[in-house]
Amino acid sequence: MFDVFACFKRLFKIDNVCIDNKMFHLHYKATVIILMIFSVVVTCRQYIGDSIHCIFHDISLHAMDTLCWSRLKRHMDIEVMQPGVDTQVNHSKSVMYKYYHWICFILFLQAILFYVPRYLWKTWEGGRIKMLVQDLNNPFVDKDRKTERKRLLVDYFVVNLHTQNYYAFRFFFCEVLNFVNVVGQFFFMDYLFDGEFGTYGFDVFRFVGMPPEDSNDPMSRVFPKMAKCTVYKFGVSGSMQKNDGMCVLPLNIVNEKIYLFLWFWFVFLSALTGLWLVYRLVVIFIPKVRLYLLRGKYKIAHQKDVETINSWCKIGDWYLFYQMSKNMDMLMCREVISDLANKLEGRETM
Repeated sequence: MFDVFACFKRLFKIDNVCIDNKMFHLHYKATVIILMIFSVVVTCRQYIGDSIHCIFHDISLHAMDTLCWSRLKRHMDIEVMQPGVDTQVNHSKSVMYKYYHWICFILFLQAILFYVPRYLWKTWEGGRIKMLVQDLNNPFVDKDRKTERKRLLVDYFVVNLHTQNYYAFRFFFCEVLNFVNVVGQFFFMDYLFDGEFGTYGFDVFRFVGMPPEDSNDPMSRVFPKMAKCTVYKFGVSGSMQKNDGMCVLPLNIVNEKIYLFLWFWFVFLSALTGLWLVYRLVVIFIPKVRLYLLRGKYKIAHQKDVETINSWCKIGDWYLFYQMSKNMDMLMCREVISDLANKLEGRETM
């Protein structure tokens, strides 16, 4: 099992060049790692352990385990009484739990969807930041090489001034896509669990403080540990006979904890991403905020140089410069800021 987890080590790898931000990391790194680990845990329990165990009278139990599992798979004839098994079976009120054996695949699909914005941005970005900061983030490169790279970087920025908006807005689109994805997945899970997931975390939190006689465990309601399986077979005379059995679903002991954590994580991530988008709108539409951000990040540089650069930059130029500077040594960044400001001032006087 530890060999299975070893394949995720690349997700923990720290990139030499950062082309996004910490909020992006929460989506394509933290959340993907969480979902992939949960998918592996559920898969191991489902296909290696005992995922369903049914009890019938005078029928092969192994055969009934397989039959009830397959019927659950085809969304047939599994009647789950809430929160356990009721002796008064009413087919019109029985709840069909159709997700039970799909959980491991759903978690894996969710992990893929969280990586899609990162994949899109990495494709659109095309290694531009890595190319621009080449040798400027390596302390072992000789001085002449760094000087040449610094000159090329400043020249590139000046020559392509006011042409970077398309680059920046594609990244902003991916940030919006992160928000749409996490909110959309929350509603998808609510649909998957028949409207029970939307308040799942709140219901569990309230349940903890209730006295046992007045409580209805929401985890047992959404993820029942026992189900009633009805199987029909032909009798010796050819008539149809109904056989009822009780099935234990041990996998739901794991599922209920996984989705309780995911409920809180998705709520936290949705709220945080929503606030980040508000911040992004402020940065886009208020140039003075961009100046404050540059001043706060580059206190080591001369503030007049920072003001000069900000006054020349549109949002795309500002974003590209901000990303490049994140991947440079602070002393080198100070030199780049000084050279760039001087070149822009010289361009203004021409």
